[in-house]
Amino acid sequence: MSVSPLAYVHPNAKLGNGVVVEPFAYIAGDVEIGEGTYIGPNVSILDGARIGKNCNVHSGAVVSGIPQDLKFKGEKTTAIIGDNTTLREFVTVNRGTASRGFTKVGSGCLLMAYVHVAHDCVLGDRIILGNSTQLAGEVEIDDFAILSGGILVHQFEHIGSHVIIQGGSKVNKDVPPYVTAGREPLIFAGLNSIGLRRRNFSPEKVAQIHEIYRILYNMGLNVSQALEKIELEVPHSPERDEIVTFVRNSKRGVIRAASSSSASSADLDD
Repeated sequence: MSVSPLAYVHPNAKLGNGVVVEPFAYIAGDVEIGEGTYIGPNVSILDGARIGKNCNVHSGAVVSGIPQDLKFKGEKTTAIIGDNTTLREFVTVNRGTASRGFTKVGSGCLLMAYVHVAHDCVLGDRIILGNSTQLAGEVEIDDFAILSGGILVHQFEHIGSHVIIQGGSKVNKDVPPYVTAGREPLIFAGLNSIGLRRRNFSPEKVAQIHEIYRILYNMGLNVSQALEKIELEVPHSPERDEIVTFVRNSKRGVIRAASSSSASSADLDD
């Protein structure tokens, strides 16, 4: 362990082997940091932070700040950062409220400069958030999603696995798994085909996912009819079940289809 004499580390903080703490970092007492993690200069690690192994927290980042939520009454909550995750310059990850009790960023994630993760968000593994992307409270993002720079995500939204969202987008509907989303207002713009190939999805799997979204968005069916048709006609697979479950459980409705002609059938808010 290497701690600069110009850093402040509370005596109750728990730091693993090989942790590096650079000058002017501040580490509070109710903090746990896993082995091999790097804490850069001017970083603030506040009470409730639980940071995993081999993470990199760069200059000016703040982990486990008090939630920006008027309902917060000082309850004891946490902000969890998984192993091998990087927080670049001036990232802020607030701790949870009584709603969930924690905010969580998974393992192997990259949060680029000026990203904000609000209270009670839950992020899966291997997620990338581009520069200045901002998540409101209680957002959920599933594994392998990529959000480009400058994206604003409304509170309570759910973004599915293997999604990619165009930079500068405003997300105010749920984004189902495996898709590309963009434009204003945010719409379904096809599959994330490149990402799926890079993650070794077979051509047959990609074709099946494409067929599911063709039924969902392009056949003039309402959500109940589309889901029934998918379950009857598309062979069972983990991907099929993930999409069906996501859409069926969406509380805010999922994004519309790309063409205006299919908007009525694609607005899955019913």
